[in-house]
Amino acid sequence: MDNLDSKLNNQIAILICGHGSRNKLAITEFQELTKLIQKRYPNILVEYGFLEFAKPSLVDALDNLRDHSIKKIIAIPAMLFAAGHVKNDIPSLLMNYSSKTGIEIIYGRELGINNLMISAACERVKDVFKQNNTLKPEESLLVVVGRGSSDPDANSNVSKITRMIVEGIGLGWGETVFSGVTFPLVEPGLKNVVRLGYNNIIIFPYFLFSGVLVTRIKRQSDLVSIDNPHISFIHAKYLSSQSYVVDTFVERIEEILNNEGKNFMNCSTCKYRSNLFGFEKEVGLVQESHHDHVEGLGISCDLCDPECNGACEIQSQISTHNHEQSKLVEDDYQEIEHEEVHQHDHNHPHHHHHDSIYPNSKHPLGPVTLRSPKEDQILRKSIENS
Repeated sequence: MDNLDSKLNNQIAILICGHGSRNKLAITEFQELTKLIQKRYPNILVEYGFLEFAKPSLVDALDNLRDHSIKKIIAIPAMLFAAGHVKNDIPSLLMNYSSKTGIEIIYGRELGINNLMISAACERVKDVFKQNNTLKPEESLLVVVGRGSSDPDANSNVSKITRMIVEGIGLGWGETVFSGVTFPLVEPGLKNVVRLGYNNIIIFPYFLFSGVLVTRIKRQSDLVSIDNPHISFIHAKYLSSQSYVVDTFVERIEEILNNEGKNFMNCSTCKYRSNLFGFEKEVGLVQESHHDHVEGLGISCDLCDPECNGACEIQSQISTHNHEQSKLVEDDYQEIEHEEVHQHDHNHPHHHHHDSIYPNSKHPLGPVTLRSPKEDQILRKSIENS
């Protein structure tokens, strides 16, 4: 780090750009990650801000750096893959701020896929075997859960992570599911993989931090496990501040500091840049932020203390299920369920998450199926015990 620090002065700072969450634990984990990055750069001011629903907002963080007479900012998106937030929302905000203030802002890459992130994921899965000595990798099936996006490039990256973990550790099988937006979703995806005959299924949420989606993954896997008592469903920890994750942030910062010429996102399969099959109409769309009306609201969820318990989503699902259930087609149910969960984090309609819901939304592993009375009873018990 000495050669890096020698290039810096008190007019340069690093800004870690987070998504933000109403979940208290997620914010705490993000702050802890930022502190670890700060330790790697003791001679540089490291600031952080959130896109929405947490403070400080990105604008607050930028104003703070401006108050410290910072002239150049290295902004790194704290996000796994480049989808709408990385490609549209954050750069739009940064560009507007730079044009208004004259401060130079250099935007870095998302974490993406590299040896470090693959190693971080493998370590989380390996921890499962360390804690369960009787488990054998070759007799275990891995299910990696991604967030889900309307960007096919980001979704395909999750599948690649799955394959790299399976081959790296030597697991028996691997499948990829998603918490929302695209298919297969968690519950129907798990109902499909139990047919493969593995007695041990490891569920790994490929997320940086805690939150309502991580809680949803656990709850939906519990529903599937009740119908399959002969199968062990084992949960690996999400990435959080795993040391290789911190190393990746440093790598992204160094790409800018060392002028390595690597500070470019993938454009070959980006739906905004290439004539990608099925997404031809999105080439050249204006890339702008949709978050200006929710930045800096800083509203935390009172039900989450500190970790999300999913109570809000459980109540919403039961209400939706019992209210004119017969009138809902599968497409509508999927849309309502996703919107309810999305409003937990955002509390506003967010149209670009639905712009590109895949036309084959009736995919057998896509829509959330209407719940049986037994599943409703399970959900009610979850509420009583929360």
